[in-house]
Amino acid sequence: MRKKGRKLTNHLTYVLLTVNMMIWGLNTVAIKVLVEHFPPLTMQSMRIFFAGCLVSSILYLRREWKPMALRDWKWIFGAMIFGVVGHHSFLATGLSLTTATNGAIILALVPLTTTLLSFLLLKDRLTWLRSVGIALGFTGVALVVLNGGESLQQSATGDLYMFGAMFSQALSFIFIKKATDTLDAKQVTAVMFSIGSFCIFLLSLLLHPAEAGALADGSPGVWAILLSSAVIATGLGHMFYNSAIPRLGTGQTAIFINLTPFFALVGAVIFLGESMVWTQAAGFLFIVAGVFLGTGALDHKRPSIESGAWKSSRKGTDI
Repeated sequence: MRKKGRKLTNHLTYVLLTVNMMIWGLNTVAIKVLVEHFPPLTMQSMRIFFAGCLVSSILYLRREWKPMALRDWKWIFGAMIFGVVGHHSFLATGLSLTTATNGAIILALVPLTTTLLSFLLLKDRLTWLRSVGIALGFTGVALVVLNGGESLQQSATGDLYMFGAMFSQALSFIFIKKATDTLDAKQVTAVMFSIGSFCIFLLSLLLHPAEAGALADGSPGVWAILLSSAVIATGLGHMFYNSAIPRLGTGQTAIFINLTPFFALVGAVIFLGESMVWTQAAGFLFIVAGVFLGTGALDHKRPSIESGAWKSSRKGTDI
């Protein structure tokens, strides 16, 4: 009976993880809507601030805060600079200049880039199969970015920002892996969000001082999207993802992250009316194939070896 109950619990967790990935995918669409109504950096600072307040409050009520040593702060600072300030600043700015479709496809490179960085910085194993996967993935992005003269002129800068968002997030996984060796992932996330949101706000004041008060002009509907993105997708979404790891294991949980770009693409077509040309579809297929090869998802003969992307993904970083 106990084994049967555990099996049912796992099945429910699979369903809820799929729903969570759908929410994370649609969050890309939500941010695309928000940057059309709010200044990108100011909006991101508020969105991340609300998420940080939520996670911090839950940790405080559960009395799960742990004292942090100087070594912990070193890794958290790096994770905050790349995973919050860099990733979210590039993300919002990029989505203000390019389509959510292009953004979602470029962000699908995160697992492959993390694998490559883990090989370069952490000396993780990189087999020839994973090398082929990485090459396929970046070929796919080239197809997406170079999808036509008009699109190239209109969105090349936005695509470059999205590539910066993707690379920053992948690099932050290296620091998060180090920080969570001694701290709970939820506490790392709370500190990153709380301090990082303040840094983004200062950056927005420095670069666009006249836009600081623009949030007051948002309609109730747009504010509802912002709060939902902060609380549901960023705050609660990562809390649930973290809780699924001890139930399913690192590898099984991280596989679900590969569903996020798919839901983002579907959401962009349904809610934003964006279309997908054949080069974008081909590029997405190249990236999907590259992710399965490059992250070791097909490496059944060595199940104990996890890719850098999978190791990092279990830390519950932001999408």
